[in-house]
Amino acid sequence: MEKKYVLALDEGTTSVRAILFDKQANVISCAQHEFTQIYPHPGWVEHDPMEIYANQYAAMTECIAKTGISPEEIAAVGITNQRETTVVWEKATGRPVYNAIVWQCRRTAKLCEKIISDGMEDYIRDVTGLRADAYFSATKIKWILDNIENGYQRAQNGELLFGNIDTWLLWKLTNGQVHITDRTNASRTMLYDLKKGCWDTKLTDYFGIPEVMLPEVRSSSEIYAYINIMGADIPVSGIAGDQQAALFGQGCFSQGQAKTTYGTGCFLLAHTGCDPVFSKNGLITTAAATEKDCPPEYALEGSVFIGGAVLQWLRDGAGLLRDVKDSEYFSRKVSDSGGVYMVPAFTGLGAPYWRMRSKGAILGITRGTKTEHLIRAALESIAYQTNDLINAMKNGDNADITEMKADGGASANDMLMQFQSDISEIKVIRPVSGEATALGAAFLAGLAVGFFKDRQELSKLCRNEKEFLPSISSEKRDKMIEGWKRAVKAVIINEEDV
Repeated sequence: MEKKYVLALDEGTTSVRAILFDKQANVISCAQHEFTQIYPHPGWVEHDPMEIYANQYAAMTECIAKTGISPEEIAAVGITNQRETTVVWEKATGRPVYNAIVWQCRRTAKLCEKIISDGMEDYIRDVTGLRADAYFSATKIKWILDNIENGYQRAQNGELLFGNIDTWLLWKLTNGQVHITDRTNASRTMLYDLKKGCWDTKLTDYFGIPEVMLPEVRSSSEIYAYINIMGADIPVSGIAGDQQAALFGQGCFSQGQAKTTYGTGCFLLAHTGCDPVFSKNGLITTAAATEKDCPPEYALEGSVFIGGAVLQWLRDGAGLLRDVKDSEYFSRKVSDSGGVYMVPAFTGLGAPYWRMRSKGAILGITRGTKTEHLIRAALESIAYQTNDLINAMKNGDNADITEMKADGGASANDMLMQFQSDISEIKVIRPVSGEATALGAAFLAGLAVGFFKDRQELSKLCRNEKEFLPSISSEKRDKMIEGWKRAVKAVIINEEDV
């Protein structure tokens, strides 16, 4: 039967999706299921790995079943996933020994402070390209091993396995036949040597993580295994962490090309070519998605922990919105934020500040402040944080970013995209497809099986829907940015008293 489609499994922070693409990168079918967010203590975030798997499996079968398409028409499956989120499970039973510790979780902040006091921070940066931060997987693995009975001994005996969500899903989908990850996910663990392309024994020893529990590292585009979907054996041939998948799905294949994904967090990646660039300005170095038998490629990355999630907080926490999509309507009812700044450091501040203990704040409130001002300040906070990343790349690491591609749920908000262009003084480009992350996984899977010919063909499929150009004066821009800087400074100063 002719192969007409590629299936992407997109496992995010709050939901799982399955999306079927045709050869022209059109979305043919989509299914989505949310899953439970678990908050055992302030600053702790967990997921149930079995719920993630069950929901992803349900979304996968639903996506196909509701189209009438035969599974034999699907050429390949690609997986993209929330990165850093850590699962440890029993090899014999496939049962997790603890909930997945989510990338947002700050429970290991004190351990990261110890890493710094032990003098390991520079080594971690030089080898892995990362910061000593609770964001990454290594301290989460250690915490799990330290907090289950005989954790280290069981891991050393080969009884326990670790994986980020990509590894976990592939393990479950193949009934335990394959324990692998790709370079992009490996580069988020704080255990992977970027230059050598292997697990670093000094770091695994330092954290007390037996290497036997770590997955095999492969490229982002090759056939890893076959999974049975509704009676058909289909190759899984693409894996990439969500942000690297989005970079690939946006067609950012060359040095200097950049994208920001506006999701739960905001993630700016700039492609740096075949040589890793180690930031001097608070950014991290990460692996970019590459095909099998191709030289490794790299990117500079800045991570904002709370992006679109601030709008969810306005809805669920503050009760100011019924639907996050209403944020644009209400924010346009006022001409500006009325001098209000919101710094949504709900889980600390990410790049370029890296303040693990910071708390969020709203500043500049007066008797004249309305709900609309607060909503607009929340939206603007997403752009301000992203602008901090852009400036860090431009000014600290000499990355020439004159335009930026945007994807993710919040990129559909025209007000936010225009404000981003205004405040950053760059062209912001929104693609026709809002599914850059899933599309990247589909591209990688399709390349491995010949469904797509090469990157040139992919570039032609990356079509733009709208461009946003700067429209405010430099004086106004500078005044607003100065206000944002004062707000961030106030949060950091207050952190010492928390």
